[in-house]
Amino acid sequence: MTTHAWLLLGLYLLVLLLAAKPLGCHIADVMEGRPSLAARLGGGVESVLYRLCGIRREEEMGWLQYALAILLFNLIGALAVYALQRTQAWLPLNPQGFANVSPDSSFNTAISFATNTNWQGYSGESTMSYLTQMLGLTVQNFFSAATAIVVVVALIRGFSRHTAKTVGNAWVDLSRITLYVLLPISLVYAVFLVGQGAIQNFDAYKDVTASATMSTQSLPMGPVASQEAIKMLGTNGGGFFNANSAHPYENPTPLSDFIQMLSIFLIPAALCLTFGRMVGDMRQGWAVLMAMTLMFVVMAIVAMVFEQQGNPLLSGLGIDQSITAFQPGGNMEGKEMRFGIADSSLFATITTLASCGAVNAMHDSFMPLGGFVTMWDMMLGEVVFGGVGSGLYGMLVFAVMAVFIAGLMIGRTPEYLGKKIEAFEMKMVSIAILVTPLLVLAGAAIAVMAADGIAGIANPGAHGFSEILYAFTSAANNNGSAFAGLSANTPFYNNLLAIAMWFGRFGVMVPVLALAGSLAAKKRIAPGAGTMPTHGPLFVVLLIGTVVLIGALNYVPALALGPVVEHLMLGPGN
Repeated sequence: MTTHAWLLLGLYLLVLLLAAKPLGCHIADVMEGRPSLAARLGGGVESVLYRLCGIRREEEMGWLQYALAILLFNLIGALAVYALQRTQAWLPLNPQGFANVSPDSSFNTAISFATNTNWQGYSGESTMSYLTQMLGLTVQNFFSAATAIVVVVALIRGFSRHTAKTVGNAWVDLSRITLYVLLPISLVYAVFLVGQGAIQNFDAYKDVTASATMSTQSLPMGPVASQEAIKMLGTNGGGFFNANSAHPYENPTPLSDFIQMLSIFLIPAALCLTFGRMVGDMRQGWAVLMAMTLMFVVMAIVAMVFEQQGNPLLSGLGIDQSITAFQPGGNMEGKEMRFGIADSSLFATITTLASCGAVNAMHDSFMPLGGFVTMWDMMLGEVVFGGVGSGLYGMLVFAVMAVFIAGLMIGRTPEYLGKKIEAFEMKMVSIAILVTPLLVLAGAAIAVMAADGIAGIANPGAHGFSEILYAFTSAANNNGSAFAGLSANTPFYNNLLAIAMWFGRFGVMVPVLALAGSLAAKKRIAPGAGTMPTHGPLFVVLLIGTVVLIGALNYVPALALGPVVEHLMLGPGN
């Protein structure tokens, strides 16, 4: 690794950890209804919303009612996005006169943005009108992020409450997290991006000619900064442009690139400390955050090292890939010269560990083991920081699994935060952990056996399999990034990936809410002499081991057929 890479990683961690605690405490105050500056400023708007919608903020829901409200809310959102795409040709704010989007692509995109996946099989600047981008995609960026945050808050209430029949009010929680956290930060963030050079307008596309001898080029315009802000903050990842955060209109400068990376992990890191504050023991939140941080650092270093080494086949041809005064060295294929290898590798690690999927480089062009890292990040369950809300509730599910394993080893009924972990809790944990790998592996198997699935492969052999495996890993884990060599904008992939996205999201959320309801109803027991502390180094190591072991058991055979084989083929004579 270069000096720049070490300094970048160190600065990133420093700023992230410094920003996490105040934001985490603010989220806890908001969700628990404590007085805050944001609540004082927006309290009137909140009250008006409740009156208009007939919501009684004091009425709480059991876990099943909460889950049904979440499912209904997201189903309506998906239907609205689908309808906008199918009718955009007849609606305003369409200066380029884009046609209605095809049914299969509309279905895929509607599910994608409702599930916080933001998988995009289309090119945004040549497909979506401004109205669809704003009213459909950007709005869903807020709502899908809010959905996952309120689910993890409900789970935290399950740990913090005892002998309770409710886990909160879904409508109140959704309103508060949107009004007091997502909206204000996104507003400031969008203004910052405009200051850096991101565009924000409603102009028609500009036809420009660089010189008299060059052909005319059409430069896309649009309300980009407003979508970009919540795209990154909400770990959504869906770009206004096909090139996503590699496009200078979305990500103009190295400073904007750093802030975009920071914003991806900001709320996931803060929620760890929200967890600690709400359960009354900040050490619990710091333990989870440290487990996430240690895994992130390892994965970031591995990605940077393999990308900086370059391609050995090119070295065998006598091509110099070392760092000199005239070249950055390493594997620069698919990377922006503005960012280089260290920033691109760090961005790729962050966006695949989180359920974000935004990219500032082409993951398909990474070295085999660099690509392995991005896939492995998602296969861990995207619980290393992960998506806003979804990362923490996924990690807490693994924490329950970890204390269960520890209990088995010492012959004691496992407990976590004063709650006994019994048969029902372990059934819900098992479902939440297993549903995603089932979708990934079954989906990839179907794709490699079906003629329509094979037809989308642009690269034969191990890399082509990696493209399919990556696509289903990204979809089922609600990431949205891609090995873009796969031609996935077809009815076969649009429909199959949409199914993986929907069940990868709500097939985990529902058992998590069931777990929350069960825990909330339990009595809290006092820690005894045999209680394992869950805030120290031993628990951090146990939690990391549980996450890595389950990921390895689920996916190693599939990975061996893709990036591992491809790496071995880079040797001499291959």
